[in-house]
Amino acid sequence: MAPTTSIRLATDIGGTFTDIVLETGSRRITTKLLTTSDRPEEAVVEGTRQVLAEAGLAFADIDVFVHGTTLATNAIIERKGARTALIATEGFRDVIEIADEGRYDQYDIFIERPRQLVSRELRFTVPERIDVTGKVQVPLDEAQLRRVCGQLKGKDIGAVAIAFLHAYANDSHEKRAAEIVAAELPGVSVTLSSAVCPEMREYERTSTAIANAYVQPLMAGYLHRLESRFAAEGYTKPIHLMTSGGSLATLETAARFPIRLVESGPAGGAILAAHVAAERGEPKVLSFDMGGTTAKICLIHNLEPYKARTFEVDRQSRFIKGSGLPVRIPVIEMVEIGAGGGSIARLDALKRITVGPDSAGSQPGPACYARGGTNPTVTDADVVLGKVDPARFAGGKIRLEPERAATAVSEVIGKTLALATDMAAFGIGEIVDENMANAARVHAVERGVAVTDHTLVAFGGAAPLHAARLAEKLGIKRIVIPADAGVGSAVGFLRAPAAYELVQSRFQRLDRFDAAAMSDLLGAMSEQATALALAAAGDRPLFETRQAFMRYAGQGHEIAVALPNRPLVAEDAAMMRADFEEGYRKLFARHIPGAAIEVLSWSVLVSTTEAKPAALTAVTPAPAPAPTGTRRVFDAKTSRPIEIPVYAREDMTPGARLSGPALIVEAGTSTFVSASFDAMLDAGLGLVLTSKE
Repeated sequence: MAPTTSIRLATDIGGTFTDIVLETGSRRITTKLLTTSDRPEEAVVEGTRQVLAEAGLAFADIDVFVHGTTLATNAIIERKGARTALIATEGFRDVIEIADEGRYDQYDIFIERPRQLVSRELRFTVPERIDVTGKVQVPLDEAQLRRVCGQLKGKDIGAVAIAFLHAYANDSHEKRAAEIVAAELPGVSVTLSSAVCPEMREYERTSTAIANAYVQPLMAGYLHRLESRFAAEGYTKPIHLMTSGGSLATLETAARFPIRLVESGPAGGAILAAHVAAERGEPKVLSFDMGGTTAKICLIHNLEPYKARTFEVDRQSRFIKGSGLPVRIPVIEMVEIGAGGGSIARLDALKRITVGPDSAGSQPGPACYARGGTNPTVTDADVVLGKVDPARFAGGKIRLEPERAATAVSEVIGKTLALATDMAAFGIGEIVDENMANAARVHAVERGVAVTDHTLVAFGGAAPLHAARLAEKLGIKRIVIPADAGVGSAVGFLRAPAAYELVQSRFQRLDRFDAAAMSDLLGAMSEQATALALAAAGDRPLFETRQAFMRYAGQGHEIAVALPNRPLVAEDAAMMRADFEEGYRKLFARHIPGAAIEVLSWSVLVSTTEAKPAALTAVTPAPAPAPTGTRRVFDAKTSRPIEIPVYAREDMTPGARLSGPALIVEAGTSTFVSASFDAMLDAGLGLVLTSKE
């Protein structure tokens, strides 16, 4: 019999685990599998089979399928994308090396920059020139372009990025160049800077085009294989992809612009945290997502994650802007560090414990996985400390071997520092927790907020184990561990709106405002964004918001100003000035009366609006269930193991309360409640940890 409730599937491929979530009405079934790195779709298909079998359903019964993945990010970081060439305007061969002519650390004489995705011998130029107004100054030299294509034919090129000067103002040369490249180099993927990033700032636009070209063959191949595998299993409906900006796109759009997927997994986690905040009336939230490979931290105020328009991939310095490869896309703003369960611990030249950023991943994995890994990882340290039940890890699908974890920690850390194995493991845990706390402090300072008055929402396979200690370091008094926290990002995918945002650079001075021309531009952008959003929205209604990115003439950066969702008229220039000055005063306490104001870029976002969840009701306090047993967990205050009770989360009912120290175990993760916190299960089945102070 056909199911009568909506069947919704979400999958999240991380560097270590692939998470699967199936929702059938109010029922949720989840599973975690090790990521199959060589063919990522295998774990997705196998995990989907498992949850469907438990629900008594088939692939054909699925109504909605939402997918997120870090494959694009990992391909860039590991330099496993296509062999890519760049074709630029004559004289601009080295724009990605020149960058912004700055040094992210000007006093470091050994400064390391990220290795470029296109080596210099694969960067070519052709004569052509379009000015800032879009007027053609030098026609495209098609004969020279064909000679360049001839040079590329013997170089095993898989992708070409075309980035011409001022192509955001007039894309005719890039489009014609794409036609010639497609004819001369059949089968080679082509990315136009005017399509992927039609904005000013030559360096960022070129870098974004190159990054998109670099991952496009890999991602398009993977996405179409996934589509074919699911079709063979009986699912023939659309596949929706989670984007870095926190919205859903179609598979076709994602295959064309895979760079928009670089932060798709973390974006799902931020959406989940915003949903959790809405249920509990939390105005200020610090989202903490710690998986097998990385940890992600995001600020969420008034139920909305902070957004940004630029993201850096492969930073050489963890917290310093400018040390990575910039990609200019809509993205949920967060800080991401190599601090996951699989992050490798070692001693540096000064015999200090360091953790990450490299990860053991799913293969060979941490030493305790018994899959060939010998380096100690954060997961190995947690096992040695007693915070992980080896028999229940990943729902019992991966049986851990604590002896291997202890050996790895002792051999690499303990013996060299003359530390007992459990103290060496505690050192690993302290370092990774301090790394995450420092990342949160820096992120909060950059936004001018105090982190101590935030609620920590923790999810991901490793976050609930480390949330209490992180909160202690940050001075946070309240923690929420949502239901099915171990697969939190995938749960967040199912709360995401279908949307598409376009940003287009078109220079305008307010004192010479051409309302008709800007209305035409915004109308064309609206039409394009609506078409792309509609494909993912289905029958859900769409809403549109417009913005202008404005600055005082000559300044280096802009602030966003809301625009009316209608054709602009000349009188709107005064309104835009007033709104800009108000926004400027909020940021800098004063504005500059009478100064010239200019608009650099225009934005149109077309999106569905997801209903906010109902506020949770209060629960009646109830006693905790009987412990399922005890575990020996290392206590740093006494420098010895102590016995603490272990509770099964599924045995707890809303209102159940217990006092730390305790361990609360479930299929996808475990929550360590330190001695500083009490824990309670609320009406939304979230674990709420409250400081005893």
